[in-house]
Formats: sequence, C-alpha cells, structure tokens
Amino acid sequence: MPDDYHRGRRDGLRQALAILAAEEEKWAARLGESRSGRTNAVRAVRHKALQVAQARVRTALNRATPRGETAIDAELAAAIDRAGL
Repeated sequence: MPDDYHRGRRDGLRQALAILAAEEEKWAARLGESRSGRTNAVRAVRHKALQVAQARVRTALNRATPRGETAIDAELAAAIDRAGL
C-alpha cells in the first residue's frame, strides 16, 4: 500500500487518541461527584471503558508505525502525553 495511505491511517489513529483523551478527562472530573451510587458506578465504568479504548488505539498506532523507525515522531509523542499514556 502507498505510504500516504499508512500516514493517513496513523493520523486518524492519533486523532482518535486525542478524542478519547478529551472524553476520558471529562469523565475523570465527574467521578464520585453524584450523590447517587448508581450514577457514580456508571461513570466509573465509562471512565474505565475509555481507558481501555485508549490502550487499544495506542496498540493499533504502534502496529501501524513502521518497524524501521526507532524513535517515535514528535506529534505522536505529544498525542500520547496528552492522553496520559
């Protein structure tokens, strides 16, 4: 496949990682905020699901990165840092 395709795929994964990080941050702030135990439990499950999704996207991104490259690209490093991974 052409290199442009792979680059576009990696860019899409980076964008997905950034979106998941923003959602995870939103739900992390709301953990334990409600007086309802059920609401807090649902929020905790949502937060954990977002963390799992981030790990899966990061795994897919690592698999999409060419093997010859030993250093990760600066944009990727910034996206991973923002995601807190």
